[in-house]
Amino acid sequence: MPEITLYTTADCAESRAVQRLLGRCGAPFRIRNLQEDAGALAELRNLTETRITPVTVIGTQVFAGPVDQQRPGLLAALQAGA
Repeated sequence: MPEITLYTTADCAESRAVQRLLGRCGAPFRIRNLQEDAGALAELRNLTETRITPVTVIGTQVFAGPVDQQRPGLLAALQAGA
């Protein structure tokens, strides 16, 4: 399984929805809070030009936007990595 990172902010309901989706899939992931970790923000800027959360990175694939927008790609990436 490739490494999974979720870039988020503390008050982001969409990020919590992505966390629940990943949890239901049994996918281990790490959370990088952009408000608390300046390194996370710099890391995210190297990956994508988007400045909205949530952003989910699975291996080299980057998914951004609301959970409904991310869900198809996340599920496909998780299945491919299983």
